Amino acid sequence: MEEKQSFRRAGYLNENYHYFHLRDTAGQEGSYHFHEFDKIVLLIAGKVDYVVENVSYTLTPGSVLLVQHHAVHRAIIDVSEPYERIILYLDTAYFERALPSAGLSDCFKRADRTSRCLLLPDEGQRGELTALLRAYGAAQADERYGAEALRDTLVMQLLIAINRISVGGVSAAGDDRRYDEKIRLALSYINENLAGDLSVDALAGRVFLSRYHFMRLFKLQTGSTVHAYVRQKRLLYAARLIREGLPVQQAAAECGFNDYSVFHRAFRESFGFRPADLKK
Repeated sequence: MEEKQSFRRAGYLNENYHYFHLRDTAGQEGSYHFHEFDKIVLLIAGKVDYVVENVSYTLTPGSVLLVQHHAVHRAIIDVSEPYERIILYLDTAYFERALPSAGLSDCFKRADRTSRCLLLPDEGQRGELTALLRAYGAAQADERYGAEALRDTLVMQLLIAINRISVGGVSAAGDDRRYDEKIRLALSYINENLAGDLSVDALAGRVFLSRYHFMRLFKLQTGSTVHAYVRQKRLLYAARLIREGLPVQQAAAECGFNDYSVFHRAFRESFGFRPADLKK
């Protein structure tokens, strides 16, 4: 019997962007999930860790987390105090079309490439971000002429400010010391060898653990089974290759799927649409 998928697609974005200002004691992101859009999280108050692609980040008030589309992530929330944050869902392709030379999505690409998804703005930068977010909040109820264009420009200004912080190097590496060293090595190997043999036996052998102990420790550390994690990483990478122009069947092969029908079925189950739809 095929193993049940441990990740889920969460949230839908039918606009170019969507702004949330949330305050609660539990949050909505306790399980591993991914989005079809990019996401910004700015922590205002509370205690929360985010795990992005199995790297853990501890957020502090004023910090900014960048989550690129298709990155598997979850929030671990301390419910002993209120959790207040601003979240922005973004179709960054819209802003790239609006300002093609500005590179407004570069901050997400940089975060994904370097595994440094957490930005730590200084006092002046936090003031700039806060002013822009307040201006956007005030503009939400504006229905006068040009209100939508005004909101668009505020989001563009926010992306410019975040890119400047990102380029400036005020970022934090993930604290992956919470993961057992053998599991950390296994995760790194998986991410670097998606077309190779990533069976449980092969991975357990690489880190010198028994099959049973490796499976148990992997699930304990990541919240996912080995099979589900490997399959989702392969699907996410295949989606990226297809978006970049690689033929669908070649992308499947590049990601370790030897049977195209298996890939096609897994892709539809995970994303809710066909691989060919990405080309549209």
